[in-house]
Amino acid sequence: MTLTYNYADSTAVLGPLATFSEPHAYDLCEKHGQRLTVPNGWNVIKASTDSGDSGPSQDDLMAIADAVREAGSKEISSEGVQSSASAATSLGRRGHLRAVPS
Repeated sequence: MTLTYNYADSTAVLGPLATFSEPHAYDLCEKHGQRLTVPNGWNVIKASTDSGDSGPSQDDLMAIADAVREAGSKEISSEGVQSSASAATSLGRRGHLRAVPS
């Protein structure tokens, strides 16, 4: 579990294990997460951790794939058409993806 404090609201949030590092977040084992206490006057928000969650659904993955295809087709159409000889000999770079000629 990951514990995050919001000092302005006097709130502690305990939720699923974070996927990225944050300076004011603390990872706790299950035992310490269940035994968490906060200072007087503070609130605790405990987000449920669903252990049966297997990640994104098939619909989520298809939506991401469609968005990537749409963004890629807009980028290609705005660049124009290269000649096949120059396309075969040059490396193309689009964002973080790189096309390597075979």
